[in-house]
Amino acid sequence: MRRMTALLALAVTTGIPVASARPGPLKVLVWDEQQDAQKKAYENFLGNHIAEHLGKQEGIEVKSANIKEAEQGLSDVAIDSADVIVWWGHVRHKDVNDAKVQRIVDRVKAGKCGLVAVHSAHYSKPFKAVMFERFKQDVLKQKGLDASKVEFVKEKKEGKPEVVKEEEVDGKKTITVVPPNCGLGGWRADGMPSHVETKLPDHPIAKGLPAKFDIKQTEMYNEAFTVPEPDAVVFFETWDKGEKFRAGCCWQVGEGRVFYFRPGHETYPVFHQEETLKIVHNAALWVGKRT
Repeated sequence: MRRMTALLALAVTTGIPVASARPGPLKVLVWDEQQDAQKKAYENFLGNHIAEHLGKQEGIEVKSANIKEAEQGLSDVAIDSADVIVWWGHVRHKDVNDAKVQRIVDRVKAGKCGLVAVHSAHYSKPFKAVMFERFKQDVLKQKGLDASKVEFVKEKKEGKPEVVKEEEVDGKKTITVVPPNCGLGGWRADGMPSHVETKLPDHPIAKGLPAKFDIKQTEMYNEAFTVPEPDAVVFFETWDKGEKFRAGCCWQVGEGRVFYFRPGHETYPVFHQEETLKIVHNAALWVGKRT
């Protein structure tokens, strides 16, 4: 108490701001589709496995949710109380409620929540939605436009994000775009190992990670990854047959942060490795603005 009083006095006399009191626990919601196939590698499902690990880390309060629960595990209370959402999905992306997705996107853009998308969640509704928001953000910045004076129209197709057409009527600009489909250049589920290189060792998500490590058994994803250009590529992944992928990507979306981590197949023990669990932990801290 005396130390805080002294610091406040110093701030008053010098004008130097003092850091606020230590925040409460980082509240993480781990959402999982919970496929039965996961039990080949995770006795209690992949999402619960990640949640159990995060729950052991200092300063983190974690809840696990899945699509089989009431409101798909995405009640307004669950979403609004989360500082971070870790998302894993695979074959039921289309079943996720659009209103719940929009609530997540709004919170990310407002800087109230961060999103960590894992492996096949590149096709999930929340990830694709925040990537579309980021693409619009990039277009506005590149063209020097005011968001309030622009309407974006989606082409029916999805793919590599691009501007197709621009029109202006009565001072209102309409920009027709191909929204990002967050797709892949190829994939192969043969369980062969991948080789991960830490490209940005000073990034908070890389803290405690070696310069290089292997994912012992995994599915392969190949470029091109049709997403808006990341702000940072923390990890890069290669395979012995020549494929390559940006395995750990960061974006700022509005006031919020988003991280995509490629490894995490449901039938391979990817998250039984110390390195991969460490990355998800670090990512939760980063998107939750605790680093």
